[in-house]
Amino acid sequence: MRLEGKVAIISGGARGMGAAEARMFAREGAKVMIGDLLEEEGNKVAAEIGEAGGEALFVRLDVTDESSWQSAVEAAVERFGKVDILVNNAAILRVQGLLETTEEIWDEVMDVNAKGTFLGTKSVIAEMRKAGGGSIINISSGAGITGSERNTAYHASKGAVRIFTKAAAIQYAGENIRVNSVHPGPIETDMLASSTSVEGGRRPEDIPLGRYGRPEEVAYGVLYLASDESSFVTGSEVIIDGGRTAE
Repeated sequence: MRLEGKVAIISGGARGMGAAEARMFAREGAKVMIGDLLEEEGNKVAAEIGEAGGEALFVRLDVTDESSWQSAVEAAVERFGKVDILVNNAAILRVQGLLETTEEIWDEVMDVNAKGTFLGTKSVIAEMRKAGGGSIINISSGAGITGSERNTAYHASKGAVRIFTKAAAIQYAGENIRVNSVHPGPIETDMLASSTSVEGGRRPEDIPLGRYGRPEEVAYGVLYLASDESSFVTGSEVIIDGGRTAE
């Protein structure tokens, strides 16, 4: 098992890529704390992991609130004894061009996607120091690398996650805390469904591999970064997008 004996916190773990990561981490031996605002869905994923023989805990988590993060980390430590891995997965998408993006939309997206990643990272540093190191994986996006004709605030927030990751990686490399980002392309999730329902949404045929990705395909990349197999990897980007950003 690739994560035997490790404890992971996954924000936005109630559905989509976060739920796939939680299930995969548990199968690989990790004890998993799922943090999300979606309580019914989050508890369901935790129960499924338990029924399959793994260990999981759901905690209600508002990633924009520092005290909520502190409570979540405390709950993970109380239940499992430590924190080795953090996946900052929680995110929202709003589909507007620049002139259609209001100040309220901008603030909402930046709060969840960028501020949430900052607060999550900040909240686990002390516990990772106690554990002798750790791995933080920030879910950015292909939208954090390239632009488009819409999704203005989302592009900005995911670009912020990309560069924040590198800054944190440099600051904590000396303490064996690795920080990397993952950049998914269009993945079959509720978020993608909401995006492609809008005129001009990306179609499978627009992607070089000719299809959307599956949440599990992203989870495998996150698993690599969470495991000791990536012990010499920090400040890096893993792109899982079917060739989208190669165009």
